[in-house]
Amino acid sequence: MLRTIDLRGRTLSPAELLATVPRAAAAREEALTTAAHIVDDVAARGEAALREQAERFDRVTEHDIRVPAAHLDEALAELDPDVRAALEEAIQRVREASAAQVPAPTVTELGPGARVTQRWQPVRRVGLYVPGGKAVYPSSVVMNVVPAQVAGVSEIALASPPQSEFGGRVHPVILGAAKLLGVTEVYAMGGAGAIGALAHGVPALGLEPVDVVTGPGNNFVAAAKRAVAGIVGTDAEAGATEILVVADETADARLVAADLISQAEHDEQASAVLVTTSERLADDVLADIGPRAAATRHADRVAAALAGPQSAVVLVDDLAAATAFSNAYAPEHLELHLADPRPADFVHAGAVFVGPDSPVSLGDYLAGSNHVLPTGGQARYSSGLSAATFLRPQQVIEYDRAALAVVRDAIVTLAEAEALPAHGEAITVRFTGRPAHEPGAENPA
Repeated sequence: MLRTIDLRGRTLSPAELLATVPRAAAAREEALTTAAHIVDDVAARGEAALREQAERFDRVTEHDIRVPAAHLDEALAELDPDVRAALEEAIQRVREASAAQVPAPTVTELGPGARVTQRWQPVRRVGLYVPGGKAVYPSSVVMNVVPAQVAGVSEIALASPPQSEFGGRVHPVILGAAKLLGVTEVYAMGGAGAIGALAHGVPALGLEPVDVVTGPGNNFVAAAKRAVAGIVGTDAEAGATEILVVADETADARLVAADLISQAEHDEQASAVLVTTSERLADDVLADIGPRAAATRHADRVAAALAGPQSAVVLVDDLAAATAFSNAYAPEHLELHLADPRPADFVHAGAVFVGPDSPVSLGDYLAGSNHVLPTGGQARYSSGLSAATFLRPQQVIEYDRAALAVVRDAIVTLAEAEALPAHGEAITVRFTGRPAHEPGAENPA
């Protein structure tokens, strides 16, 4: 089911480690080409393209793309009380953790009358994507909406695929979660087309372009974000899910197997990787994962993910080699099942789960952390969704005349060095013809 990659006895450079990382590269390349075409089609033809895509991908026709308010009201009224209570708990935890991500304004006094203020401004309008293909993700409503609200975003548009099972409506649990959070602008549209619609706008639907698009999805959704980058801001490309477990001989094989399966059930393209120093643990995990996977509800989907090129058991000599492999892989989710975990050494990961009682499933729902995380190795340079995703650092510069006089000559010198004399003249003009009693004044004669 899971292939084995044996790296023992080999000393690999970072580039060589990257070459050994299990990835479904072909699937990602195909997604990029397809997603770009879909986004361009929506940009050109708007609602007509969205309806054709809904019929093709979701088997839905003649549905309300812009969700009527009554659908949201009905969904919240019919939301299972236990589901509502769980969502409310998740909302509270994510809201508390997200509030800690908003930086306070800071003021730097560089001298008398010379002040630079660093402040964080929310974007005005965001488009949030919630997947709804092989599973239902009300938790993703929480993970998208709450950080945007905490950041102070004033307009939130949410998109999720129409469901043939519900007559072309967005799944009622997703609608209920949206209404619970006060989101009223919701669209029944999915996949790359939804990302294109949020970025470009669809006037016929009253959908105005957004400033930032966020949210998880499959590889086509992730690729669509790349296609609209530069038109709008995006979070990291949160594509098909990944879990990498680093474990030693002290790990419980049952827990490792269960956690690998938990992410494999998302999608056939999901990645499940175990890196271990223990051949015995690898054997025990392989022995357990087969029957455990066969017994789960989505056994076929799990089997396809575990058998894919993106999943593997990797054998290494020692913890240093395991750490190097993990940092090269840069997983979306990293679990450490180690006697001495040392999470500070694992610098490239979307989120790090330390110890046997901190599984990825905890982060998916109720840890308080955000589950929208970078995939495909992007954790080397990108971060997960947070309140900061919706904030722009902005500097406010306030100098009085005396403070400007202190740096006047240096500015003119640098302007001349760069052959931009008008820059310097914009400074010196402020010190000519001023009343003599004013600081920095000169006699123009």
